[in-house]
Amino acid sequence: MTAVHPGRRTAGAVLAVLALFGLLAALTGCGGAAHKAARPAADPAVQQLLDRHAAAVRQHDQRAFLAGVDPRSTRFLAAQRQMFGNLAQVPLADWSYRLVRTGAFPLPPEAGAGDGTRRTAAEVQLRYRLSGYDAQPVVSTSYLTFTERSGHWYVAADDDGESAGKRSAVQLWDQGKVTVVRGAHSLVLGLGDTGTLRGYADDADQAVPQVQHAWGRAGWPGTVVIEAPKTLDQLGALLAADPAGYQDIAAVTTGELGGSAQAPADRVIVNPAAFGKLSAFGRQVVLTHETTHVATRLATTASTPLWLSEGFADWVAYRDAGRTAPEIAPELAHDVDAGHLPAALPTAADFRPTSSDLAQAYEGGWLACRMVADQWSPDRLTALYRTAGTGATLDSVLRSGLDLSPAGFTARWRTYVQQELG
Repeated sequence: MTAVHPGRRTAGAVLAVLALFGLLAALTGCGGAAHKAARPAADPAVQQLLDRHAAAVRQHDQRAFLAGVDPRSTRFLAAQRQMFGNLAQVPLADWSYRLVRTGAFPLPPEAGAGDGTRRTAAEVQLRYRLSGYDAQPVVSTSYLTFTERSGHWYVAADDDGESAGKRSAVQLWDQGKVTVVRGAHSLVLGLGDTGTLRGYADDADQAVPQVQHAWGRAGWPGTVVIEAPKTLDQLGALLAADPAGYQDIAAVTTGELGGSAQAPADRVIVNPAAFGKLSAFGRQVVLTHETTHVATRLATTASTPLWLSEGFADWVAYRDAGRTAPEIAPELAHDVDAGHLPAALPTAADFRPTSSDLAQAYEGGWLACRMVADQWSPDRLTALYRTAGTGATLDSVLRSGLDLSPAGFTARWRTYVQQELG
């Protein structure tokens, strides 16, 4: 900038200084009338609204909850009133919101713009725990629109971000009134009839002792939470996935791979159509398998091969079944009979819901774990699983646990598959 001697400023220099002062005022929010007209940042007010919203849920105060919803957003207001009622039976230990950021997605044009309404698009994190079941909270993300009029902020929508790929997570109580059934070792949250939900609880109550016998009691609470939507589409919404990929899947376990005490709370989500087609034995196997995933979550990381995590869950589920290997692994037995012995252990791609070899992947993983339990011991299998979750390579896991290389283990497994199924 060119220096100007005091007392000898030109008119242009004065205008430049004034322009600079105006720019600084705009950037810093200070200076004259511009400062008085500036509106406060949305973030603190939005977080305060979210705190009041959460307190209303915890205190079962519907009036206070709905007071934070924009009265002009009639469709959203009706949905929130319904959602609050759907939550009535759910035993909440905690419920809170955290504003992650504003400006999270582009807002669509607003009808009647220019009436003084202020809007902001926010990413919000919901954290909740179920009383007596969750040591860690379930965490989900919503993309919400907030409006402000006459100094009052409201929640106005939860779907404005969808066109930008920002879709709010769906919870069971967004889909209907939740009925709660308690078992000795289980909690079932469902949208179906009480009798069906009671059946899920009974099966889970039988599963938990089986899992404790195989895995132990340390590292998990010895309980399982089951969510039961009514339809396949609802299942897909809960998983944020294409429901077609889960049409033949009876149940799945949520929860990201953990490996620490901060692993999230798991939920076993039942596909009612597929689960309902199973025999009593099949239902028991499915819930024992999924409960095993709940129990082993803290010991499961990205380094745990899927053939080991899925095979171990099946090994626990079938351990005392009294069935032969060909009865438990019919698809792989058919392949072996046809002369098609698998060349390698199942890969992660083989376990995709749409994989054409999905059944063979589960059966192959089960036989690998069964082989370790049979030829070494169940304790050695459990130790192998725990070591695999420490981040060690498969080579070091197998060498330290079984004194085999991956190639040697695979060759031994192929021989075992041939002997058991051939």
